[in-house]
Amino acid sequence: MADGSRHDPGAPDRLPAGPARTVVFALYNKVTLQDVAAPLEIFARANDFGANYTVLLASPTGEAVGTTAFARLNVDIPLAEVPDSIDTLVVPGGVPADFTFTPGLHDIPEEPTPDAVPDAVRMVRELAPRSRRVASVCTGAFVLAALGLLDGRRATTHWAHCQELARVYPKVMVDPDSLFVRDGPFITGAGITAGIDLALALVESDYGPAVARRVARWMVVFLQRPGGQAQFSVWAESALPTGGGLREVVNSVIADPGADHSIASMAARVAVSERHLVRMFRDQVGMTPARFVEQARLEAAKVLLATGDHSQEAVARRAGFGTTDTMRRTFGRNLGVSPGTYRKRFRTTGIET
Repeated sequence: MADGSRHDPGAPDRLPAGPARTVVFALYNKVTLQDVAAPLEIFARANDFGANYTVLLASPTGEAVGTTAFARLNVDIPLAEVPDSIDTLVVPGGVPADFTFTPGLHDIPEEPTPDAVPDAVRMVRELAPRSRRVASVCTGAFVLAALGLLDGRRATTHWAHCQELARVYPKVMVDPDSLFVRDGPFITGAGITAGIDLALALVESDYGPAVARRVARWMVVFLQRPGGQAQFSVWAESALPTGGGLREVVNSVIADPGADHSIASMAARVAVSERHLVRMFRDQVGMTPARFVEQARLEAAKVLLATGDHSQEAVARRAGFGTTDTMRRTFGRNLGVSPGTYRKRFRTTGIET
């Protein structure tokens, strides 16, 4: 049994335990390690703060399984010994055991999904009817879809596989932007680290927002990330130059977003014309200088709002927006939420209980 308890003297105070809930992970060879590890850590820390999860890692034979990230995972029980009554079944993503990702040959959407893994499908077919709810992480949604469990329901998966999920399983209403989707007893999560968001939502649903909030704070993560998986930060959206004068300009924007970063000012720093600077940004960064500066300022404001009690006026000044109105418009245009709503997203995962 996966033991998430801690015994160090610095462990946080434990609240009185809530009702017991059994969580079973359906594992198979070449499962995605993070799809398992992230929810496991959330459930373990939740137990520190008053939850009462019993977590079991199951595989078809009870033998350890390989993962997509070098390590092997020991397993608690074989499929035949899984309890008759399960509170939550977790189905992580993964690939067939004989698949090897080859850069230049495979693109991410071409990566096979676990509905092609007979062991994964067999385990879920047997365990889902015995579970109060079923949660999938990343491409684990393909296993649920293959069994018809998501027919007529909303669901999500890793952004790179959303089109494929909708194409192969047209009865599933795919939501490509959500970090997780709850439809009846089924909860599907987006790609990889979204397992954290999904697990926090399960904790909140089971034991309330206070426990989930304490877990999120301890884990140094958002309780509810603003936006969805289509909302990527400037660091993911851009390709930063590896060297030269443009890298120095980019670094200066990141280090001090509140400074003067007009196109004229940045062009002068690189000693090129403004037109050439725009061309350099487009070629090496993948966006215009103005877009990069706006995104850098947005990132700075997000950090200030999330980690401190600064007023919105102070955040707008320090991040380089100048006024709260400019900051508010930027948040709305890029994230679909106001700065105030962004800050409040720490308080709940947004799951409907």
